[in-house]
This record gives sequence, structure tokens and C-alpha cells, in this order.
Amino acid sequence: MTDKKNRRSQAWYGKKDKDGFIHRSWMKNQGFPDHVFDGRPIIGICNTWSELTPCNSGLRVLAEAVKRGVWEAGGFPVEFPVMSLGETQMKPTAMLFRNLLAMDVEESIRAYGIDGVVLLGGCDKTTPGQLMGAASVDLPTIVVSSGPMLNGKFKGEDIGSGTDVWKFSEAVRAGDMTLKDFMNAESGMSRSAGVCMTMGTASTMASIVEAMGMCLPTNAALPAVDARRTALAHLTGKRIVEMVEEDLIMSKVVTKASFENAILANAAVGGSTNAVVHLLAMAGRVGIDLNLQDFELGSEVPLLVNCMPSGKYLMEDFCYAGGMPVVLKELGEMLRPANTVLNKDISTFTEGAECFNRDVIYAYDQPLKPAAGLRVLRGNLAPNGAIVKPSAATDELLEHEADAYVFESIEDLKANIDRPDLPVTKDTILVLKGCGPKGYPGMPEVGNMPIPQVLVEKGVRDMVRISDARMSGTAFGTVILHVSPEAQAGGNLALVKTGDRIKVSASKGKLELLVSDEDLAQRRKDWQPDQPHYERGYAKLYIDHVLQADKGADLDFLVGKDTRPVTRESH
Repeated sequence: MTDKKNRRSQAWYGKKDKDGFIHRSWMKNQGFPDHVFDGRPIIGICNTWSELTPCNSGLRVLAEAVKRGVWEAGGFPVEFPVMSLGETQMKPTAMLFRNLLAMDVEESIRAYGIDGVVLLGGCDKTTPGQLMGAASVDLPTIVVSSGPMLNGKFKGEDIGSGTDVWKFSEAVRAGDMTLKDFMNAESGMSRSAGVCMTMGTASTMASIVEAMGMCLPTNAALPAVDARRTALAHLTGKRIVEMVEEDLIMSKVVTKASFENAILANAAVGGSTNAVVHLLAMAGRVGIDLNLQDFELGSEVPLLVNCMPSGKYLMEDFCYAGGMPVVLKELGEMLRPANTVLNKDISTFTEGAECFNRDVIYAYDQPLKPAAGLRVLRGNLAPNGAIVKPSAATDELLEHEADAYVFESIEDLKANIDRPDLPVTKDTILVLKGCGPKGYPGMPEVGNMPIPQVLVEKGVRDMVRISDARMSGTAFGTVILHVSPEAQAGGNLALVKTGDRIKVSASKGKLELLVSDEDLAQRRKDWQPDQPHYERGYAKLYIDHVLQADKGADLDFLVGKDTRPVTRESH
């Protein structure tokens, strides 16, 4: 138990001098009475609400519920804003700003007189960004996610965020869907506050945060507008006060075993490839040695959750079927013993778990797909690794050898992908350069390149695609991502030419450019990196200091933590 006098917040609000006067008096202009500064836990509510982040547009409601729980438990809640990353709204990519959000969260927590923090987020980059920042200060920390939107609807059928966008877009290009229907589907897809209701990156991160024990059970799947999520937020406010009393800081919850459970869960739910880069970055902040090879742990885990893009249902259905407690129960003894925000083992999250629809959540011994976890590929085209998601790929393309067609940049791709004379076949391997952390910059979700128009018209819907980019967690296809080192950093991806032979073997973990070392050495002599797209501001800082994808794409000077108390006053 933490003594009131030793609480962190008392260095701000407990002093009977000029500094204490200043801290308390200016807070009192909001109507707070004397007794709330009596040494009770002060809880920061770190809110990423923004009208420019539609996924997080319901967080004001959840913040008020958290406050109720904090007051009930005898704490003092204070809400503060941080940068909000609207995945669908930001250019050139929200990923460019994940580390900036992490800096905002870290420095806000450090600078203010709080004893514990509730992280309110949900949109793809907000969850990892908040956790990275919080880990670097290491106070008692707990997450409340935005929650998924209600199922999209179009012509009486369910449609899913992102996943059906890609399908409809290709259907329009092929002449199989009218533009009028396409626009009508747009209006029916996003029907409520919340994150993508497919198992995209947002819902993936919420699911693995639950598997890591960093939120209360059922947090991952409850719809954003479900009253039970608001109740969960209330309970979270109550719990964070208890965590402060128990001195249950983040590093006492999150261990290597927690990350291993996240990897297992990501495989079981058919989670996003983006989980890899985020988990690597989070581990770097906590000080845990997690590397790309650790993700092989999930490669033999079967796919249990029948959600888009790896299946047919949506997060609302996943919730009603039992949600993450059922998935964790199915994983059973595979789960590593690990602590949680309840200060109990992760196995307690499975107590009372019951599956109500086996077509949505499959049993471990009767899975939807066997061995569907992410695969790590290596070879001379990706010496430091690349990622592929078999559960969303075409099986026969996971073992493939063919000639490459190369796009030197995203502009090259957009200008030429629909050329009627593009020299490609269904077997061609599409290669895209210049879309890694440094190159774009920010490593955007463009790895799931469109199928060339000339092939779309022939009915082709999947091809092997290789890049140093990411792809949306809602996307699908035989897409090889996160090639490291990236082209801009001088990786062999930069040297690939149209006509080069490439061999892919997911089963063997291989990604090989079938060009001799001598030829590659000669090409390297002639290669020059592209000029940076930014010469000032945060983007320049990012380009100069960002790590490669296999290291989590954090900034090199942000890895680790600083838990030293702030002793210098502002006046």
C-alpha cells in the first residue's frame, strides 16, 4: 500500500508553501474543494478524443464514466488531452506520428502530479502510442478502448470496415459494381462511434492488450455504443485507484510472458500484421528483449476467430459469441503465466467464459484454419526480416516463384497500375519501394497494392506483393510487408529491377531475390537514396532517428524509460 505522504501527487499538491499554493489554487478555479487535495490518489485520464479521429469520438462519454469510478473509489480524477491520430484522416500516414503521440503521453504523465493513469484510445496508432509513452514513465496504468463500431450494413448484408472497401473498390474497377452502389455502401459502413468493426489493427490491438492483461476482461470486443462498455469504464476508474494503493505499476504487470501471450492471441484472432511493429516498440519501452523471431511462437497457432479479413463475421458478432475471454480459454495451457491489472494471473480472465456461437469462435481442436499465425520471412531480399499473414492470403501463393514488376515509388504505382499495356500476369510479383519508415516517411498502409487493371478485368483478385510498407489490418491478400532494411536505408529491396526472379516460401520462412551477389554489388555502386521529403520539424526528426521495422520503428532516443522524479519547480 502506498502511504499518502509518499504519493507522487503530493510533491505537487501536498506542500504548504508557495509552490503548493500555486498548484492547488489554480486547480481550484475549476471548483475543486480543499478536501480533494488531502492525499487521495490523483488519477490522470489520458484522452485521445477528437472529431478528426472518428474511431475515438465516443471517448468523452467513457471519460465521464471513468471519473465516476475514480470518485467512487476515493480518488481524484483529472482528464487531459494528448495528440489524437485519425488513421483514416491523416496524411501522409498516422504511423508517422505514433512516436510523437508517445512523446506527448510520456511527457504529460511525467510533468503532471498524477499517481496513476487511464489510457483512453482505440484508433490504430493511439493504443500503442499511449502504451509506449506510459511504459517510459511506469506508473500504475490501465487501458479503456474505444470499442468497435456496430456492424456495417448494405443491401441487408453485413459489411466490414476496410475489408469491404478493398473488395468494393476492386469490383468497381472490374465493372462488377456501380459507382452509385459504391457510394451507398460508403454511407452504410460506419454507423456508430467506434473503431473498425473488422479485426483490423484497432481491434487487434484491443484484443492483444486484453491478452496482455492491461485492461479489464471483455474490453476488446464490447461495441463502442454498448452500455456495458460505459460500465466497464466505470469499473476501470475504480480499479486504477486500487492499483495505485497496491503500487501496481506497469512494469509489474507487463513481462516477456505478457508479450508472448499477445503473440499467441494475435495468431488466434487472425490479427493485424501491424501488431508486430507495435509490440516490438512497446517492448523496447518496457525494457524487454522482444525480437522478430519471437513472433514465430504464433506461427503454428490455429485461427479461432472467424472475423474479417480472415473470416466472415465482425467484432459485434465476436462480442456476442463471448469475446477474448473465450479465445484465452481456448488457448488454455499455451498461455504463459502472467500478471494482469487485477494483480491476478491472466487465467482469471477466462473464468466463466462461455462460447455462444462456434461459427464465430472455433474450438482449439477444431479451428477455422490450422497454423495461421504470422510468418517471418528472411533471405537476401529481407536480411532482417519481413512479415506475411497466411490467414488472409491465398494458400497457393504462399509458395511462389516468378518475375518481379517494380514500382520505384507510390507515385510510380499510382501513375501506372491501371495502364492497359502493363506487362504483368497473374503470376507476376509486384514490388513497391520507398514506403518504409524513412522513405515515405512513416511506413504507410500501402503494401496491399491494387491488382493491376489489366488483371482485375480478367478476374484476378490476389497476387504476391512485396514492399517495405505496412498494410491495414482490415486488408487481405498475399502481401509481404515490413521488408527490412527498407529501400531508403539501402536494403536490397532498393536494388530490385523489373524482370528479376523472386522466390517466396512461407513454410520455409524464405524471401529470396534470385540475383547473384556480384550483380547486386554492381547495382549498389550505382544506387543513391532518394532525397528526404521533409527538411524541418518533427518529420525531419523522425527521418533522422527512426529505427527499422524489425526494431519497432520507434525513435532511437526514446527506447527505454526514465522514472526519475521531477524535482524542479516552475516558479
